[in-house]
Amino acid sequence: MKNRLLQAYKQAPWRVQMQWIGLFLLALVILAALAGLYLSINSKAATAGRSIQFLESNIEAINNNIAELTTDLAEAKSIERMKTRARELGFTLINPQSAVYLQVPGYVPEDEMVLAPPRVNIINETPIIQSAYKDSLWDWLAKNIWLIPGSSSEEGGVQ
Repeated sequence: MKNRLLQAYKQAPWRVQMQWIGLFLLALVILAALAGLYLSINSKAATAGRSIQFLESNIEAINNNIAELTTDLAEAKSIERMKTRARELGFTLINPQSAVYLQVPGYVPEDEMVLAPPRVNIINETPIIQSAYKDSLWDWLAKNIWLIPGSSSEEGGVQ
């Protein structure tokens, strides 16, 4: 009797094989989905990294251009260049004893000269990380997959 009872509830061998094949294929699909998600996130991170490198190279090129222009300006304002330019324009040096000085009523020369602070290129080094890259895979799954749309907290008791 016991033998017959076990035989009645025992699955056919082809059904057991189909169940094992189904479980294997389910595991394979889950692994493929996780691999696809991993590749998608890594490709976005790589793209963001390349754009950062491109922008940093642009910043470096602009800083080099600024340095070249500053050098050109310094050369143009050098004493030798300014003297030659003044001679070309017809200016001559004058004797300080023969100069005529005028007093302007109401003009008070400042005791000390106030210069502007030197220009400094300040580059903000703090990384800007998007909130999408701060979430873990577990948080993303909890937000996007496991939350049921139209849950009781969203309905607010409207009946």
